[in-house]
Amino acid sequence: AEYLPEITKDSVCPVDAKEELLDECESIWKQMEECQSKLMLLGTETLLKSDAKLSLLMMRVKALTAEYNQWQKRSPELISTNPDVLLALGKEELQKVKNDLEMVLSTVQSKNKQLEEDLKREQQWHEEQEQILDTLNGIEEETKTQVEQLSKKRAFHELQNKMLKLKIYKEELLNALGEFLEEHFPLPEKGGSAKKKNSSEEPAVELITLHEILEILINKSMITPHEPYVTINDSFWPPYIELLLRYGIALRHPEDPNRIRLEAFHM
Repeated sequence: AEYLPEITKDSVCPVDAKEELLDECESIWKQMEECQSKLMLLGTETLLKSDAKLSLLMMRVKALTAEYNQWQKRSPELISTNPDVLLALGKEELQKVKNDLEMVLSTVQSKNKQLEEDLKREQQWHEEQEQILDTLNGIEEETKTQVEQLSKKRAFHELQNKMLKLKIYKEELLNALGEFLEEHFPLPEKGGSAKKKNSSEEPAVELITLHEILEILINKSMITPHEPYVTINDSFWPPYIELLLRYGIALRHPEDPNRIRLEAFHM
């Protein structure tokens, strides 16, 4: 913003205009003094000494009220009708207004400059906070990734340990089952073989243990659960088959009695 143009120094009013204005001011001042004297004289005869202070205050109230009413009724009057005097006074007032506006403008410009500096600092602080936030977000994402990887690794190791424990437990069960079956359900003959009934000259068929029969049934039900039946051949000793069927460990095929399957204990 530019400053207001300087008012010319030709605003100095002539000497005659100044004297005329001073005479008018002195005349108005004398009239005011006479009015004030008259107002002070009103009501002095009825004053009592005890009520002097209150009465004085009441007089001042009346005087001020009368003055207020008088000013309300009056319309603004020109101090002087001399154009030189009015021009000088107008220029003087404009100069005062100009000076006041220049001061306001200077104050506003200084305030704006201060606000611009504050805004620049706030923007810089905001950018720094955004950089810090981006860094923290990156650290958070990296930490989450590391935590997820560690969780997956931990879960994988735990699963491996469980599988290893289950495998060991399974082997222990199978060993215990094998020892139990070997002790209580041995093969019918020492040679572990049975001859065919039709011809004694044909080679004997090697019988399998009850443990092996159970392993065949278990593997079949686990590998092909949709077709769990096993065909009985000569290596299956019939008393073992009857034992498994009688105690509900195995079931015959409903259409083929030569096929059996393990009972679905897990269902």
